[in-house]
Amino acid sequence: MRFEQLNDGVWAMTYLLVDETTMEAALVDPVYDYMDSYIQKLQQENLTLRYAIATHTHADHITACFNLRDVTGCEYVMWNDTACLGVSTYVGDLEQLMLGRHPITFHFAPGHTSDSMLIHFGNYLMTGDFLFTGEGGVGRDDLPSGRMKVHWDSLQVLNRFEGDELVCTGHDPPGTEMKTLNWNRENNFVLKMTSFEEYQQWQNENNIKLGSVSKIKTAVPANLFREIPDVIPWLD
Repeated sequence: MRFEQLNDGVWAMTYLLVDETTMEAALVDPVYDYMDSYIQKLQQENLTLRYAIATHTHADHITACFNLRDVTGCEYVMWNDTACLGVSTYVGDLEQLMLGRHPITFHFAPGHTSDSMLIHFGNYLMTGDFLFTGEGGVGRDDLPSGRMKVHWDSLQVLNRFEGDELVCTGHDPPGTEMKTLNWNRENNFVLKMTSFEEYQQWQNENNIKLGSVSKIKTAVPANLFREIPDVIPWLD
């Protein structure tokens, strides 16, 4: 089994999962901007892409999942109640897909979006925007389908894990060293909060500080309707 973080030097993380016996692979949260590099890597390493997985409906970038399915024939995987079109495999809470001999397990964790899920593979826990590293806290809940109370309640899903899993987030500053869940239990202030009111106050203040999401008006429609727009402002 092999695990690799792609997209070096940028905030949006993509993870490559590989079963080295069968040479089957999965990509978690692939970004459209780097589509060519993913295809090149798969070809160079003689990997067969089985799954392109989105942890949730992204608002800050266009997913490459539906394009990867078109090019490679892989399955496009999302939570079973997602509104996104083009998904070919829907998964439920605690459902598993096999990558060669290794299970990929899905854990429903809504709040940041209504279709957010955690992905557990070996000793790696991919959290999307549900949980960030340390001072990063968690993802904002003021974007389409986000709900603060739902996110707060969903943090209990983390109790399913023993704690030695490496938390691999969807966004963190380039160069961030990913830490274990137990480390985050001690160092991520959101996981030390004791009331929803405390969480709500932080979310409201943080959302004001972060401001608007610059790519949302392009990314959300593209991801929902499975369409690459004629003009992508940040790539034009």
